[in-house]
Amino acid sequence: MKSMVIGGIILLVALMAGTFFMAGDSFQLGEDYINDLTMLGGIAIIGITVFVALKYVNQIKNDTATGELKEDNWDGIGEYTNEIPTGWALMFIGTIIWAIWYMFIGYPTNQFSQIGQFNEETTEYQAKFESKWNNISEEDLIGMGQSVFLVQCAPCHGIDAEGIEGKAQDLTKRISKESVLDVINNGANNFKTDFPGGMPAGMASGQDAEDIAEYVANGLKGTAPAMWAACSSCHGENGEGMDYVAPNIKSYSDKVTASILKDGKRSIIGIMPSFDGRLSETQVKAVANYLRSIGE
Repeated sequence: MKSMVIGGIILLVALMAGTFFMAGDSFQLGEDYINDLTMLGGIAIIGITVFVALKYVNQIKNDTATGELKEDNWDGIGEYTNEIPTGWALMFIGTIIWAIWYMFIGYPTNQFSQIGQFNEETTEYQAKFESKWNNISEEDLIGMGQSVFLVQCAPCHGIDAEGIEGKAQDLTKRISKESVLDVINNGANNFKTDFPGGMPAGMASGQDAEDIAEYVANGLKGTAPAMWAACSSCHGENGEGMDYVAPNIKSYSDKVTASILKDGKRSIIGIMPSFDGRLSETQVKAVANYLRSIGE
């Protein structure tokens, strides 16, 4: 037993020295209590581990099993009816209490956080940005929209907004005939936030669908086809949409642009991802103004 105690002390000192060697640079007593707690916790874990190991090694060497065996056994191996060890039960209950404390109170602890600092600075800058551009002129709004477009949109739509074949559509045109036909034939539910109802498939077919697609792609100019009445009941006679019913299909309105950026969009080419949370309300409005300016 004496040799085991000496060995345990040597092991304890060795483990603590190794811990301090690997992480001692961050341990400066009194300067950062999180690091202090971490180091003290590590030392406590090492001490407890060595103590428990010595205790059970000693029991394995010297103790004999006692108690009443249960009737059930597995391949001749029986189980005693002894009570749960008090130390084990207390550690189990203590672990549950600690987990609850850590989940609801202890984490995150009140220490410096790079993520927290970044979020605070971002929120502060965002407020300054919104305040600065609260009464922005249309010219500045278009300029801002172009800047945002070149960074966020141009990788797919191209710097001239004419689209990249097979990747993103031409934004200098409000909508193509092929896109209108795809929506007529397959329906759409792209704008779930502002227009949750969506559009059912099969509103028109054959030549009627062709005529509607041509009329919409041409900017609703000229004489409306007869079946346009079915479309105008939701999109309006002028195609500028109705709130929470159907989107504007004549131009990139602020609401349509905001819906596309928030919810993403499915088209005949592919799926555009959501940009929700990446742009401020002013920036979204700026993008809409820029798209209208290049489409005129």
